[in-house]
Amino acid sequence: MNKVIRPGANAWRVEHAERMSVIVDAEDYFRAARDAMLKARHQILLIGWDFDARIRLADPPEEAPDAPGQVGAFITWLARRNPALDIHLLRWDIGGLKSILHARTLATITRWTLHPRIHPKLDSNHPPAASHHQKIVVIDDCLAFCGGIDMTRGRWDTRAHRDDEPHRVDPDGSRYMPWHDATTALQGPIARALGELCRERWALAGGKPIAPPPPSDACWPECLTPHFTDVPAAISRTQPETDRVDAVHEIEQLYLDLIARARRTIYAESQYFASRRIAEAIARRLDEEDGPEIVIVNPQAADGWLEQVAMDTARARLVEALRRRDRHSRLRIYHPFTAAGEAIYVHAKVFVVDDTALRVGSSNFNNRSLRLDTECDVTIECAELGDLVCTQIAAIRDDLLAEHLGCTPEEITRMIADQGSLIGAIELLRHRDGRSLRPYETPDLDAVTVWLADNEVLDPENPEDLFEPMSNGGLFRRLRKPWRKA
Repeated sequence: MNKVIRPGANAWRVEHAERMSVIVDAEDYFRAARDAMLKARHQILLIGWDFDARIRLADPPEEAPDAPGQVGAFITWLARRNPALDIHLLRWDIGGLKSILHARTLATITRWTLHPRIHPKLDSNHPPAASHHQKIVVIDDCLAFCGGIDMTRGRWDTRAHRDDEPHRVDPDGSRYMPWHDATTALQGPIARALGELCRERWALAGGKPIAPPPPSDACWPECLTPHFTDVPAAISRTQPETDRVDAVHEIEQLYLDLIARARRTIYAESQYFASRRIAEAIARRLDEEDGPEIVIVNPQAADGWLEQVAMDTARARLVEALRRRDRHSRLRIYHPFTAAGEAIYVHAKVFVVDDTALRVGSSNFNNRSLRLDTECDVTIECAELGDLVCTQIAAIRDDLLAEHLGCTPEEITRMIADQGSLIGAIELLRHRDGRSLRPYETPDLDAVTVWLADNEVLDPENPEDLFEPMSNGGLFRRLRKPWRKA
């Protein structure tokens, strides 16, 4: 089977993963991260878009009943408990400034700054209007978490996404909507490579060089069951050009290569659908007589009014263009809803091609993720069609769909086989009572929001695009042909 991953083109490194698990939703992630940090001996690296010291990770485990549940106090407790442990926390500077407004967070950061082995830092090494969007935790270069979940407010939820979930409450006491997310846990040389990436980020942010930790072998959290063992895993990045680093577009290239490689199905979960380049790649596959079915799970609306203006408007324009290109009816976009009909926010970034490739990371289907922000994704491919890795990739896809449709993974697998169609299976199962997926409906757009989307004012492809005349940009630079085709 021809491999898609090509180091130097669509990946930075391919390294051995002794164990790998896909973690869905933050309840399981926060517990696994806490358990793994309890095992840390020498070094913890936390790289995030946002970090809120006030949130709770999990209740104290039996082996450490005095461990604080709140993440800020927990990190302080870890450093006091182990005099050999150094903890580095690096976060995007703009997002970090907002949290200082919280008195409890400011007090925690002050304690950390005064502690000789806790090192918080804000990262301003990015172009104007860009962000550091990677979400990585590395423990002793033995275990790493890499994906889409930040340790911040509004993220915790269970896979049940219950309408009456009592713990879905922010530190200030306010309730938030159901939240769907995903990340990975990785053990082995792949974790060491992610540690190198974090230490490089730290140095670029102006921090003192961090030495790699001594070897460690007891790091996998017992609460996690590995989905994969002894597999090659690829790390792909987005990195904008600055005066210190060259631009890196591995993530964008890997998306394009995976879309081109798909034979039967593409299943994706993404916070946005606003990338012209990805839409163009999908359009080319929709033109084919026997191309793949493409299913994208998005939130019903972006989080925040500015994101709704930028991302939801671009999505509406791109989807309408693709629908006019979709002569064979092979594209579907869905939104998940709870049993009571409340929208579930999709923050996960998952991409599954057939049963041959699985990708989880921090990147979305928008211009920022592909060109402007820093991002990090992890991808695995199966070696031979039908091997155990292929089987497990398909099982993870079916498990995600089962969560959204309120059924079992076995029902999903059986229905796809019976229908011979991913879309056909979803359409039959989504009409049941309870949790479900609803199809995307194109909204009415006013002239201002259309202009903003078409000119990519709020979602530029490159740093310099922020300052270009609007007439030079455009969401439909190469999608205008299918738009006129109707």
